[in-house]
Amino acid sequence: MSASNIVSMAAALRANVRSVVSVCRRLSTQQQPGPPESPPGSQLPPVRERRQKKDPKGCSVFLFPGQGSQFVGMGRGLTKYPNVKEMFSAAQEILGYDLLSLCLEGPEEELRKTVHCQPAVFVTSLAAVEKLHHENPKAVETCVAAAGFSVGEFAALVFAGAMDFSEALYAVKVRAEAMQRASELAPSGMLSVIGRPQAQYNYACLQAREHCKSLGILEPVCSVANYLFPDGRVIAGHQQALDFLQQNSRPLQFLRTKALPVSGAFHTALMASAAEPLKAVLRQVEVRRPEISVYSNVDGKRYMSESHVRRQLVKQLFSPVKWEQTLHEIYERAQGESFPQTYEVGPGKQLGATLQKCNRKASQSYSHVDVTAHEE
Repeated sequence: MSASNIVSMAAALRANVRSVVSVCRRLSTQQQPGPPESPPGSQLPPVRERRQKKDPKGCSVFLFPGQGSQFVGMGRGLTKYPNVKEMFSAAQEILGYDLLSLCLEGPEEELRKTVHCQPAVFVTSLAAVEKLHHENPKAVETCVAAAGFSVGEFAALVFAGAMDFSEALYAVKVRAEAMQRASELAPSGMLSVIGRPQAQYNYACLQAREHCKSLGILEPVCSVANYLFPDGRVIAGHQQALDFLQQNSRPLQFLRTKALPVSGAFHTALMASAAEPLKAVLRQVEVRRPEISVYSNVDGKRYMSESHVRRQLVKQLFSPVKWEQTLHEIYERAQGESFPQTYEVGPGKQLGATLQKCNRKASQSYSHVDVTAHEE
């Protein structure tokens, strides 16, 4: 399905698949008197009003997971909640296959593929928001900030009203396919590393690149791809570089290394060829300024405009995910000030684990929204 077809389809779907977005749009006008809300589907930019500072205890933050959090069975029972069945139906039309069946039944090796798991995590995470809205509407209505890990950033932007569901899903599809093609250009991967305080990750990557040059690799890539928490990193690059790091983990002051089950070196220079397809599709879809604070993986800072969103989403492909920095940006506050309630909305609890390592006090107000439910 072409981008132009998706843009046309988005208008038709907006009436059915929009509650996640419209809840947040109502938020921007309910907090204090101001201009009337634009009708759903309006292309007028939102009018932002200065708001009074809120008590963090009465607010929430949403964290959306990324690739690697998926599992067979996710989404089970969620179609009983409003809009979820329509979301999966729209996904089937956009993707060209039955995403719900793949989520529920697998097989696991198919769900794990980049081209499948990125759309699966995106749709399932937003379905989990619908579940939370049904069970605890206040948690959704008081959300003031969101962040997503890698592909999770698209779900965060849809939730924040910056993109429409169908158009964002098509962008995720294009992104996943482009990343898969880039992965096939050279043997590469990602390595989870927990190091001692004295570990020097950039120097370790330099040594690994020098090793690759000795093997005849002309432009080796090895760099930090994810900043997860203090002393927790993901390093990605050519497979020979990652093998060198694992074989020399002790002198490099690495306590633990683990190869991740992904197909390529995401968030490194090896993904440069994936940038243009994503850039092209983002030019064709509508992007708006987020209605709530959404933080970019590239630098941990808030998105400020439509062009900023487009630019950073492309740059994110070949730049490290600065998740630790993002969490500090969201949760930094004066001593004694309360923390908001945090919800991890999507499969897995990895983001909650990183929050605990980055900010133990903030993690005490953490909850996970399960992406399964009892089937009636």
